[in-house]
Amino acid sequence: MPRLVYITGASSGIGQALALQYYRQGWSLALVARRVDDLTAWAQSQQLDPARWRVYRADVSDIADITATGRRCIAEQGLPDVVIANAGISIGVDTALEEDLAVMQRIYATNNIGMAATFQPFITPMRQRRSGTLVGIASVAGIRGLPGHGAYSSSKAAVFAYCESLRGECRPDGVQVVTIAPGYIDTPLTRKNRYGMPFLMQPEAFAAKAFDAIAAGARVRFIPWQMGVVARVMHVLPGALFDRLLAGRPRKHRENE
Repeated sequence: MPRLVYITGASSGIGQALALQYYRQGWSLALVARRVDDLTAWAQSQQLDPARWRVYRADVSDIADITATGRRCIAEQGLPDVVIANAGISIGVDTALEEDLAVMQRIYATNNIGMAATFQPFITPMRQRRSGTLVGIASVAGIRGLPGHGAYSSSKAAVFAYCESLRGECRPDGVQVVTIAPGYIDTPLTRKNRYGMPFLMQPEAFAAKAFDAIAAGARVRFIPWQMGVVARVMHVLPGALFDRLLAGRPRKHRENE
């Protein structure tokens, strides 16, 4: 029987590329998105075997909704072997503007609470089975705070710390936790950026690298590898030098800009 992967945010970008990568490797798919019509149309356009995929409508920022979806997946398709909490949003914020506080709240609800709620239904049964892999999608942007990225950078920094904590909790019971940190991937999230994106990678190439890292049980993997070097340099740069390097850098677009 094919192994099963559960992926949130599967209707576009990284999530869609991961879905296709896993399918081509012989896995069955549990695909979660708000835009289920788009996701279903995509799966049909790829001529995926209907017996090997199912689509679930859910909003990861709604705890009751996404946890219920996880339980439904277990009931209908069985306990996944891999769960990828991929759903995320990236919007620039300006803390001087009161309306942007609601945007920040929404980013945290999706990128952080939504990740924990995605994992929650699977942790106890995976522990009981003594196998399974939980995958959190972080970002190189979580290494240092970038101007205009206050919400996104801090949310992805939280992903690193959260997954590290969860890894320590789950390891004794045979459950792996993998953190994947993409650099710049050519997706709808990045195409609006108004600054240079070094080492820009196509989603399909990213998905192949991520699949290998997850299969290997990597604790943390930066993709592409060049961004791992950038991340290490960013991490050790003195604050004053980091500030000078980013001076004048265009800010990330705010909502509706």
